[in-house]
Amino acid sequence: MNFGRGPSVVLNVGGTRYSFSREVLKDFPLRRVSRLHGCLSEQDVLEVCDDYDRERNEYFFDRHSEAFGFIMLYVRHGHLRFVPHMCELSFYNEMIYWGLEGSHLDYCCQRRLDDRMSETCTYYAAEEPNGGPEGKGRRPPGAEGRKWLERMRRTFEEPTSSVAAQVLATVSILFVIVSMVVLCASTLPEWRAPENRSVEEQSRIIEAICIGWFTAECIVRFIVSKNKCEFVRRPLNIIDLLAITPYYISVLMTVLTGENSQLQRAGVTLRVLRMMRIFWVIKLARHFIGLQTLGLTLKRCYREMVMLLVFICVAMAIFSALSQLLENGLDLGTKNKDYASIPAACWWVIISMTTVGYGDMCPITVPGRILGGICVVSGIVLLALPITFIYHSFVQCYHELKFRSARYSRSLSAEFLN
Repeated sequence: MNFGRGPSVVLNVGGTRYSFSREVLKDFPLRRVSRLHGCLSEQDVLEVCDDYDRERNEYFFDRHSEAFGFIMLYVRHGHLRFVPHMCELSFYNEMIYWGLEGSHLDYCCQRRLDDRMSETCTYYAAEEPNGGPEGKGRRPPGAEGRKWLERMRRTFEEPTSSVAAQVLATVSILFVIVSMVVLCASTLPEWRAPENRSVEEQSRIIEAICIGWFTAECIVRFIVSKNKCEFVRRPLNIIDLLAITPYYISVLMTVLTGENSQLQRAGVTLRVLRMMRIFWVIKLARHFIGLQTLGLTLKRCYREMVMLLVFICVAMAIFSALSQLLENGLDLGTKNKDYASIPAACWWVIISMTTVGYGDMCPITVPGRILGGICVVSGIVLLALPITFIYHSFVQCYHELKFRSARYSRSLSAEFLN
């Protein structure tokens, strides 16, 4: 360093002081700090920091002190993580100021930053007024149409984004509840009795109205979606299609075959198609954070779920083979016919490892009972191992979705006040 005197240099970041030797600054990992080593004049110093005290050789930076403390932990230990209870974008802004990039973050924090940046870009893209300061007086062609489509998309996709979205979500929930009640009640023997034909006809009318609402909702959401291919690939949209299609297939078969409803319902295919409408319940995931959290957790924890499945399959193969051998394969005087084969013993292993114990089959020999005890204890241990990872992921997903919902609630409050 050619400017300043003294063997050490003091950095004052937001009131917190850090002392370094001059030689350390030369190869300091933070580019802004290392630039101090080449400053030749006070003007060069003020281009790097906010103020400078020549007497104490102290450089002042009006930045977030706690964020810089976490950045210093990265300098010392090589791990960079977000400051708790601090906005990811604000911390990323501090990183850029000191000369770091997003790749310096740990992987978990990189994923949080990517998610936050994508959400912010989507949010501001929808709220961007006129394309910049140059276009304040005039709107580009088609801007009003795009803004209207974006507002419609948020109304149908985000139930807490506006008052209209909340009303639409409430109506959709009511239709789902009504359709489920009608579907469940239609399986009662009283409803299918010949003297209750009028009730059956009314249930068909209600069912047709619900299907019409779901169809219209799905078509509108498809029209206002940004990416049509991505819309078709989304799991919830696939479930909507699976819930709506059986009704139209059954109607088409009625028109083509000309058979009466009683004969049609006797057919296995039509009964299966009718029961597929139970997928309407999953439509509630659009309006409840709990179901959204469950789906997001399963999506992020598919490795842990596969690991859990592997644990169960390995244990099932081992214990089913041993139980079949001990209960039926060896000549111990008594043979348990419930364990006549390994596939039959697999059912006993599953209900034992999950501690369900239906009691429909159980070992009768002493070695088999000892093996059963080991099987139960092993099931408890093996099932508990991946649950910890799934639990932490569930909590993280819940907080993320809750924060997102709170953000839209704030925009809803502003809209209501305006």
